[in-house]
Amino acid sequence: MKNARQSEILNIIQEVEVETQEQLLEQLRTRGYNATQATISRDIKELRLVKELSGRRGYRYTLSDRKNSPGLDMRLRNIFKEGVTSVEVAQNIVVVKTMPGLASAACSALDNMQIPDMVGSLAGDDTGILIMRDSAAAQLFEAEVHNLLK
Repeated sequence: MKNARQSEILNIIQEVEVETQEQLLEQLRTRGYNATQATISRDIKELRLVKELSGRRGYRYTLSDRKNSPGLDMRLRNIFKEGVTSVEVAQNIVVVKTMPGLASAACSALDNMQIPDMVGSLAGDDTGILIMRDSAAAQLFEAEVHNLLK
């Protein structure tokens, strides 16, 4: 459902000049997708959509021109999903255990996901350490990883 909705969001922003999240929600509803503003906000972040100046003196959502394409991002997420065996939190530090030799790939995937509250990562052979801004960010990240690994 999430992948289909996000794919439809990409179609919408290519076909229509969408200036606000409300307009995006309305476009999704007309195409049969029910979502909340919070869900759309997360989708925008995950898809790396940004607002750019449109030809009509307004703004519109578009894909970011960052160095990492969405396809590369998905491949990195898959590497992370396939290689990680466990995740634990110790205050603002997240310890990521992987299959032997994959900690570097997992940390690289995480670095390229550009997680807002991640300060940095350090990888060994089968263990990666992520430094988060605070304990709350570490707990939230751990919960997200557990959902990803399901």
